[in-house]
Amino acid sequence: MDGRTLAAGAVAGVRNVRNPIELAAEVMLNSNHVFLSGKGAADFAIRQGLKLEPDEYFFSQFRYDQWKAIRDSDTYSLDHTHQRLEELLKDKKFGTVGAVARDVNGNLAAATSTGGMTNKKYGRIGDSPVIGAGTYANNKTCAISCTGHGEVFIRAVAAYDVSCLMEYKNYTLQQACEEVVLKKLVDMGGEGGLIAVDAEGNFSMVFNSAGMYRGCKSSENVKIIALYKGTD
Repeated sequence: MDGRTLAAGAVAGVRNVRNPIELAAEVMLNSNHVFLSGKGAADFAIRQGLKLEPDEYFFSQFRYDQWKAIRDSDTYSLDHTHQRLEELLKDKKFGTVGAVARDVNGNLAAATSTGGMTNKKYGRIGDSPVIGAGTYANNKTCAISCTGHGEVFIRAVAAYDVSCLMEYKNYTLQQACEEVVLKKLVDMGGEGGLIAVDAEGNFSMVFNSAGMYRGCKSSENVKIIALYKGTD
């Protein structure tokens, strides 16, 4: 999402597209739509000349084994518990990837990409491609990218809610992020967090889970790389 124009692009249910985030950008810039899914999104990717890969390219033995362990149950697995974090560190494979940015002119942007939770129902769509739920950017307020229990983030309209608290209640970025992640989402039973930046260059990385892979780099030499609470 482009915070300057409020233009946005999203895709869901795509196969074989090497970089779905590039496809989302093409939707934003060249489709006259916001959200494409399934075969329509795949056909659009081909027309735009995006790189495709065979199914084998996307195979992860770790994810496959994880799915086999719980496939006959109604449970699902996120990447934010202590056990899951330790497993992922060993395997070097992670879940949601999100980025937020501010340029020298104060323009904001956000992007989020994910394969979703393990053992999700076929056809399930999480918060990452839902503008205002898992991703949002507005130059008036902030840029947000979320990770966690997508169903609750959708119901909470989490990313947009941070922006609304800033725009309509004059919350600071940190106050708004903490209100949504540490209060609203917790009250709704939602696990996860978000990364955020505002037009002044302030940043926030708030989560209510055991940990969240996160990092920040600024032109003022602020550099943070962390996993658990505090700075690692």
